[in-house]
Amino acid sequence: MPASASTPADDLNPQLEPEPGAAPSAADQAPPTLSFFKQLAGIVNAGQSRSLVLAGAVHDLYFSPTATTPTQPKAPADTASGGAYVPLVDFLCDRCAVPGLMVMVYELNGPIRLMGGAGWDTIRSAWVSWKLGADADELTLRALTDKASDLRQKDVEADFDKNVRDVVGRPTLALEFMRQLTLCSRSTQANGTPFLAQQLLIIVEAADLMLPAGSGDIGQLNAADRHRVAIVQDWFSDPGFMNGKDTVVMLSDSASLIHPRVSRLPSVMTLNVKAPNLDQRRHYIDRFLVGQESAPAGSVTLWSDAPTLAKFSAGLSIHALRRVLIEAAHRGTTLEPEHVVDQVQAFISAQLGDDVVEFKKPSHGLDQVIGNTKLRGFFESELIPRFKSEGDDALPGAAVAGPIGGGKTFIFEAVAGALDLPVLVLKNLRSQWFGQTDVIFEKLRRVLESLGKVLIFVDEADTQFGKVDGEGHATEKRLTGKVQQMMSDPALRGKVIWLLMTARIHRLSPDIRRPGRVGDLIIPVLDPPLLSDDRTAFLKWSLKPALGDPIDEDLLSLLDTAIENTSAAGFAALRSRLKAETAAGRISGSDSVLRAIRDQITPDIADTRRYQTLQALMNCTRRSLLPDPTVGPDERAAWAQEIRELEAKGVV
Repeated sequence: MPASASTPADDLNPQLEPEPGAAPSAADQAPPTLSFFKQLAGIVNAGQSRSLVLAGAVHDLYFSPTATTPTQPKAPADTASGGAYVPLVDFLCDRCAVPGLMVMVYELNGPIRLMGGAGWDTIRSAWVSWKLGADADELTLRALTDKASDLRQKDVEADFDKNVRDVVGRPTLALEFMRQLTLCSRSTQANGTPFLAQQLLIIVEAADLMLPAGSGDIGQLNAADRHRVAIVQDWFSDPGFMNGKDTVVMLSDSASLIHPRVSRLPSVMTLNVKAPNLDQRRHYIDRFLVGQESAPAGSVTLWSDAPTLAKFSAGLSIHALRRVLIEAAHRGTTLEPEHVVDQVQAFISAQLGDDVVEFKKPSHGLDQVIGNTKLRGFFESELIPRFKSEGDDALPGAAVAGPIGGGKTFIFEAVAGALDLPVLVLKNLRSQWFGQTDVIFEKLRRVLESLGKVLIFVDEADTQFGKVDGEGHATEKRLTGKVQQMMSDPALRGKVIWLLMTARIHRLSPDIRRPGRVGDLIIPVLDPPLLSDDRTAFLKWSLKPALGDPIDEDLLSLLDTAIENTSAAGFAALRSRLKAETAAGRISGSDSVLRAIRDQITPDIADTRRYQTLQALMNCTRRSLLPDPTVGPDERAAWAQEIRELEAKGVV
């Protein structure tokens, strides 16, 4: 993009940047930097790429200091309190309105809109000169002296006007017409001057609908879609276009939705349009509260202040935040934090899909965790403080291993409750449709970046993240690879906590289990050992509905010997039965309790649970969390041998 004397080469407008040291805490302060636009301007001004994809939050509102709304007069560029939040296309048109640049906007089923000082007359004149191979003065002279030349010129003008009209609802024609406009723009007359003095910036809305990815196979597209992909592929691969001055910017929810023959061209660059961060939300809230963005104007009563609302609204787009504020103004009631949190959860679920994520608010705490004395001490002394940290000591996450029925989910839901963070439960990241898994992941990444600090809870993690070896499906490999990258991303460390639960820790990718990801901490959750205080605590808890508290120690010992080796889930099932039978009058004392205990039979899963226990022991990353912290190489070798023996029996 051409730079004027007042426009730095790496930015189209100096007002995009906040003043040094300025605090974006008031409506009249400079707005926060929009990193994607600074990148866009730098790339285009440097000529690094002439074809770009803006992917992400392309349907949100963005602040432009000189933009206007129907209820606002146009503000001068140096008025900090002026401007408005406008759609992305309007933002780009407003911010790119620099001398020597002509902005075109094409939307599906709409015309080509021309923004800026020059109009269609200017382009028509350049087009006719280009087609006829003569400048405007020579064409005028020809028209006066040669009737045939005059008629030919009028035919070319009519053809141009017809193209402008016919592009409405005809995206294939529109793309080809705009491609030829860039040919005209970079062509020069005999004297070396360009036919069109202005450079073109072409913005294509809904590029994913015009150039759909489909199944990724070009042969599976219909004829019209194939034609458009071919036009754009040739256009963006043309060395003349790549070395020219014109630029095409395509907008899409996700780059994965645009056909790979276009989106993966070496000449095409993709920029991520992120969801609004804390400063951007704060800037909008401040403007709304003073009536600069409310339509219709209305006062909003907050339970706290603007900075607190900005923090609580993490995850909302500006559009969604506007809706929340307008609703509160209309109701005339105080905007409470619960309402904001509910709106955040509803918005994110709508963005990702209810079958992909779920927000969870744990209903129990660590005080309700029975037994597990060593684990609870570890949680309070190290795990929770490191999860809460945002510094170098922050943990990227943890994996939790142990046999089925060991209480892993219950225990770590209590940990999540103690952290007092948003808990995002991943349900299913994979989609049956080609390319949709990548789209879901891109949206998840944007959500996580916007939420600030969040705990991601993944139950049955071995089924969520597939294999990365030769046996895995290509989609699973790609998904698992992206998750692994995100786990170790320094930009997300201290902001995103991964908590992976699995009874089959050995099935998790070794790349996930390595240090720097959840391999920093793999925690075993095992059955309470025989004759231990933890087992006694479980036993008392299970018997309490039938025998009350306290229970005679001799009776407790008798009942303990009658119980087979029981998991946390087994003790919970026993408690539930005793509670039901006591309520029905079938439990009248210790003898009936003993009969009920002896009546219970453990299902035939002992080998499977033993195998899972051994895998948890082998993968544990802390000696202090093992039942015997002094375990040595001989014991570990014995575990490995027992694992091989169980595998030989078909246990996996």
